[in-house]
Amino acid sequence: MSGNPQYTLAELAERFGLEAHGDPATVVDGVGTLSAATASQFTFLSNPKYTSQLAESQAGIVVLSAEALALRKGAALVAKDPYVAYAKIAALFERVAAAPRGIHASAVVSPSARVHPTASVGPCCVVDEGAVIEEGAILGPHCAIGPGCVVGANSRLVGRVTLVIRVTLGKRVLVHPGAVIGSDGFGLAFDRDHWVKLPQLGGVRIGDDCEIGANTTIDRGALDDTVLEEDVRLDNQIQIAHNVHIGAHTAMAGCSAVAGSAKIGRYCLIGGNAGVLGHLELADRVTITAKSLVTASIREPGEYSSGTPLQDNRQWRRNAARFKHLDEYARRLSALEKEKGQ
Repeated sequence: MSGNPQYTLAELAERFGLEAHGDPATVVDGVGTLSAATASQFTFLSNPKYTSQLAESQAGIVVLSAEALALRKGAALVAKDPYVAYAKIAALFERVAAAPRGIHASAVVSPSARVHPTASVGPCCVVDEGAVIEEGAILGPHCAIGPGCVVGANSRLVGRVTLVIRVTLGKRVLVHPGAVIGSDGFGLAFDRDHWVKLPQLGGVRIGDDCEIGANTTIDRGALDDTVLEEDVRLDNQIQIAHNVHIGAHTAMAGCSAVAGSAKIGRYCLIGGNAGVLGHLELADRVTITAKSLVTASIREPGEYSSGTPLQDNRQWRRNAARFKHLDEYARRLSALEKEKGQ
């Protein structure tokens, strides 16, 4: 066994309300894949694609569904959703270094800022005028907290995170490196022969338990705030424009983008590299598949896709050439149907 924390099958079952099968004294101290886990590690099976690996797995404990239990020879934990159970158990083995309380000597903190004594302000951070760092919050190295910004209790900014101005983070918000929150929205008016920049007078409000991925950008509102409700999860390199409103428990995959003043409902899933045009609305529980472009509001829950599927390049070229003639073909077909009807 390693120096990691150790848990028995019985302890894990009791802690997470799972059904245990096998020797209750079986001990694990780490996590591995179904095919590579050792006898001192636990793993999981949630995708039927990998069922063939279950019988040969050397893992000490496997988290699986009741349907797959018959294929497991050793210790197992039965869960309604093995993937969720795995996520909760795996968190026990995640090593996160404790952040020292207080303000690092290299940090610059405005006299008008308020930093809770239990907060941690790391090396080379800047905390500007009127900013508030609440209880247990952690600012990793090189974070910049702008005027009037609030970092909620037990939130963590991993490093190089910038809160520009008028940004409020709720409790337990996790922000990964390189994220910029509260920057200018893309507001411009064209005056005959040049652009006039519109002032961005709103802010950003992010609810409790949200997660913001690396290098993701969230613009502050032009007048009202840009809003993320509680438990919104954003992947890396996402663009959220000014005055966007994202409902609670929505998740967005990497490189997706939402244009200004769009409203995304609760429990929505936005696939990687998908886009939502400005001023549109998505109902609750809408799923947008990867690389889709939403060009009209969606009023009903469900799964939506756009674009053409991947094809052999020669076939795609032929079809692409025909796309140009679709309107012509439709007109000719309509004319033939009319002739037939006569």
